[in-house]
Amino acid sequence: MTGWHSAIALLVGILFVAIAASAEEVEKKEARVIPFLDRWEARVYKNEKNETLPYRLLRPKGYEAKQAYPLVVFLHGMGERGSDNEVQLVNGVSELFASDAAIEKFPAVVIVPQCPDGEDFNTASWANWRSDTFTLTTPTRLVLEIVEALQKEFNIDANRLYLGGLSMGGFGTWNVIQMYPHLFAAAFPICGGGDPSRVKELATMPIWIFQGAIDDTVPPRLSREMVQALQAAGGHPGYCEFPGVGHNSWTNAFEEPRLLPWLFGQKKSATTEK
Repeated sequence: MTGWHSAIALLVGILFVAIAASAEEVEKKEARVIPFLDRWEARVYKNEKNETLPYRLLRPKGYEAKQAYPLVVFLHGMGERGSDNEVQLVNGVSELFASDAAIEKFPAVVIVPQCPDGEDFNTASWANWRSDTFTLTTPTRLVLEIVEALQKEFNIDANRLYLGGLSMGGFGTWNVIQMYPHLFAAAFPICGGGDPSRVKELATMPIWIFQGAIDDTVPPRLSREMVQALQAAGGHPGYCEFPGVGHNSWTNAFEEPRLLPWLFGQKKSATTEK
């Protein structure tokens, strides 16, 4: 076999391996089972500028227009970005809010938007822990537009809006509550980080922070710094740092039996509303 033929054979082999690997990834994705997926309505938000963002919506069981319901927004991690409007429900998010026990005890409107590939829920993330500009990314701005739209569609209790997120979504959670400290009644960022110099208005906000002690993706110090800053500002944040746990601290957070009772028990007071 000539050198030219050998090169062709090598390229064909590499291409075959690449195609096989790609097919394997597709098969894995297709084989993914998300518990209670049928309880989440697939939607795509579109504004007047024709900007769109896919999201999943969980309705309260036995929704009644006369009753006001809390609204929960959950922001996923970087690995769940895309456009399938499904993968953002992995990692236990669906089980947390859509299990039989959860929908019975905590009827609420819950949304889980999906950030497009190549975009982010925050301007500060892995590439830059401390952003020089405090602005909303397009996906996060659209998330807030969805919140506003849902308040017109459903009977939402404006004093019971909740925000949480993991990893990339944990950063997004911090960014949103630091930019809009009076919008949400409570927040639960998981393995994220924010700006310790901008916590003064968050001192009275109920915040429960979760972090893996040996996280080598998002340094634990980022969560610790936010806890220390809030405490210095007079706040009393909850903080769970799990020994021996890496980046997937959301697993431990979601297994915390007090999380949902705590979350749905929060309500904005007259002193926090502006």
